[in-house]
Amino acid sequence: MRPILHYSLHFILPLLVALLFYRKDWKKAYLIFLATMLVDLDHIFADPLFDSNRCSIDFHPLHSYYAMGVYLLLLFLKKPFHLIGFGLLMHMLADAVDCLLM
Repeated sequence: MRPILHYSLHFILPLLVALLFYRKDWKKAYLIFLATMLVDLDHIFADPLFDSNRCSIDFHPLHSYYAMGVYLLLLFLKKPFHLIGFGLLMHMLADAVDCLLM
């Protein structure tokens, strides 16, 4: 159940946000939201690389509270930066929900 919810939040939530709030350019918005998953590249610095019982929030550098502050600031910039910030914050929400379910 946990992986299904986690990946649904990573793929379906951004799609719904793109369709609801960026109807005219939903495809572009959704692609940007999906591209923000590259934030998970910071996992390569972890040992072990993958641990299903590790909370990403505040463990990986790009999942830190400081990084989330930067993502929040991106919301106040023009396109495409606010879309990037929105996508990154949705990613952090998905990871936080996963942490809560551990």
